[in-house]
Amino acid sequence: MFTIGRLCIKIAGRDAGKKCIIIDIVDKNHVLIDGQTRRRKCNVKHLEPLTKVLKVTKNAPRTEIIRIFKGLKVDIKETKPKKKAERPKKTRKKKPKPVEKQPEKEKKVKPVVKITAKPKQEDKK
Repeated sequence: MFTIGRLCIKIAGRDAGKKCIIIDIVDKNHVLIDGQTRRRKCNVKHLEPLTKVLKVTKNAPRTEIIRIFKGLKVDIKETKPKKKAERPKKTRKKKPKPVEKQPEKEKKVKPVVKITAKPKQEDKK
């Protein structure tokens, strides 16, 4: 019932009511779809199969799906993939280098001479 190339209508989700083609069978409960919907994995419970089976290769590119839908006279949006915005590169914060003190001109300092007074001797009696 759900074979590659089967035309279906999506009955659940944000793409409900839109036509799609099965382009790959993932397992017994999930298929890969594309068409008026986004290309994505879908549960077969969310699809209503139609009588048409179209000739489609497994994992057909988006351009082939667009060509098939134009042949069926079904409008389909042609979207371009989003370009990833370049994020600014993170730069490390640099620690400021310690500023070397320039040697100041040495001032001539006169040596300090300490003058100490001799203690007075007391007479011994």
